[in-house]
Amino acid sequence: MSVKSRKSEDVRRAELIAATIREIGASGTLEVTTSQIAKSAGVSPGLAFHYFNDKEGLFLAAMRSILTDYGRDVRLALKGTRSEDERLRAIVHASFGMTSFRREAISAWVNFYALALRSVPARRLLYIYHRRLHSNLVHALRPKIDGHAPDVARRAAGLIDGLYLRYALDTASAHRTGRALIGKVDGSEGAKDVLRAIAAECAVLRDASELTISTRPPALLAPNPRT
Repeated sequence: MSVKSRKSEDVRRAELIAATIREIGASGTLEVTTSQIAKSAGVSPGLAFHYFNDKEGLFLAAMRSILTDYGRDVRLALKGTRSEDERLRAIVHASFGMTSFRREAISAWVNFYALALRSVPARRLLYIYHRRLHSNLVHALRPKIDGHAPDVARRAAGLIDGLYLRYALDTASAHRTGRALIGKVDGSEGAKDVLRAIAAECAVLRDASELTISTRPPALLAPNPRT
């Protein structure tokens, strides 16, 4: 196969994945058809089935793309961090970053959790995400609370997931600030809640004066000031 044809296939795959995220975001469910997705991507339904086998395979490819974007946000946030507190702030704020709060991403995550209840491949992919998040949190927490880190990280990860869904679905926050609702919701309060909870739990295990965690977003994730 030539380089040209390979590139063309990669582009078509990417277009189908983008169309899947877009169509699920617009409908809010997985009830969209492969034909709808293919039409949105400008390709034939047969090509979509050829590349991804079925609609579930297409959706899981879309979730891998979203998880890749999330992983990139985490790595960017962690870049240049020096202390465990900075690492915690970076990981938590990345989990509530605007990449994850696009309307399309919110719809994909909500449907992903629902699909994982009945799909083994989806459950495996969700497990990979959970394992990576837990590992990142343990690494940041271990210098603070040593052997307690895995348990605290597990609870913190659960709080991240729960509050993500809570804030992602709460469009009222956008209305309260007087901003137009454009498919994005500010999740920074969710990140602050998680960091406060981590600090409170750590304070039970060690001297509270040593365990205060700033809730400020890292510089790389701080919103740009209005011009």
